[in-house]
Amino acid sequence: MTAADFPADLDWAQAQDRADALAAFRGEFCIPPHEIGEQVYLCGNSLGLMPRATRQALADELDDWSALAVEAHFRGRHPWMPYHGFVREHLAELVGAQAGEVVAMNSLSANLHLMMVSFYRPTAQRAAILLEKRAFPSDRYALESQVRFHGFDPADALIELDGDEPNGTISLAAIERVLEEHGERIALVLLPGVQYLTGQVFDLAAITKLAHAKGCVVGFDLAHAVGNVPVNLHDSGCDFAVWCHYKYVNSGPGAVAGCFVHERHARSERPRFAGWWGHDQATRFQMGPDFRPTPGADGWQLSNPPILALAPLRVSLEIFHRAGIARLREKSLALTAYLAALIEREVPQLIDIRTPSEPQRRGSQLSLRVKGPREAGRELFEHLAARGIVGDWREPDVIRVAPTALYNRHEDAWRLVEALKAFTHA
Repeated sequence: MTAADFPADLDWAQAQDRADALAAFRGEFCIPPHEIGEQVYLCGNSLGLMPRATRQALADELDDWSALAVEAHFRGRHPWMPYHGFVREHLAELVGAQAGEVVAMNSLSANLHLMMVSFYRPTAQRAAILLEKRAFPSDRYALESQVRFHGFDPADALIELDGDEPNGTISLAAIERVLEEHGERIALVLLPGVQYLTGQVFDLAAITKLAHAKGCVVGFDLAHAVGNVPVNLHDSGCDFAVWCHYKYVNSGPGAVAGCFVHERHARSERPRFAGWWGHDQATRFQMGPDFRPTPGADGWQLSNPPILALAPLRVSLEIFHRAGIARLREKSLALTAYLAALIEREVPQLIDIRTPSEPQRRGSQLSLRVKGPREAGRELFEHLAARGIVGDWREPDVIRVAPTALYNRHEDAWRLVEALKAFTHA
């Protein structure tokens, strides 16, 4: 549909919401209140809303702890010893992986460092890492520190890919060109699944194919992709991926993160930082001195799983299992198209959309730039917040909003655009 095809009235938006097969999932989340009613919460790209079932899931673990103490490892409602296995099947389903290829552990940046210990093995001839120029700072810091740790100079070893398209997005052709020019000295390609600032979706399989053809290892940061768009990690062929669960996967602030290691590395002899929980489960409790990794992603674990962090993830993944990532993606495409069309039609004098216009190259997030000085953007951001419309601000001049399929509605998109129109008339 084009912008002209979307009626701009509230009745049409509410009719779409009544016909939404996924509408009932909104009721499974706690929508923050506002003085004029519920917030229009469009910030799931930064922190997802809390599922209502999370409170009871945490209470159950606390009750088992209080009643069973150490025996809860074996006799709890969800015994703690195998607890990370309770999230494995649904997590693999969500990211398009085999069960043995995924594990929930640590934080995103910690997992990135652990993966780089194994998969960034620079030599004098092949020491470089390819990343995007506007990578999320944590990734940039991690990559630079790894380069320095191995004795190389980031000025030479970090190849930063700049945007070659309008609004700073990156074409696949640009990635191909840099791999053609520098591929023989690139040890690792580390790119996002969805770029945090522009909201651009990257083609994981195409990037992996290009990079592997040049002998590069390929990893992805999927912080803004998992729970947002299908990623099909196994079929992509990438070597590893890392992500967090506190954004679209709604597992709470600082939630336990996720990690993927392709099955071809399941019994890898690559160097790794080892820990007791990564030891072969069959002999772990023999307490022997020699480390023998569990096959698959589990073999990169360090410590026993944090139960109170895994319980919210278990709840959220069960919701995703019932909703289905394919159905969520279909709704997301419709929501984002509707919001983009209204913005382009109703407030073109106010907003530039930096996110790609092609549906398959964007997820839930739209990155909005106010036409004018930075101060105008901040003023608009505060104007929206005062009306209970929650997005987030990213320097120097971007307001990110993300109509999230599990709990957002067409009505939310309509209310955002009405607030934008009110700002132009203020």
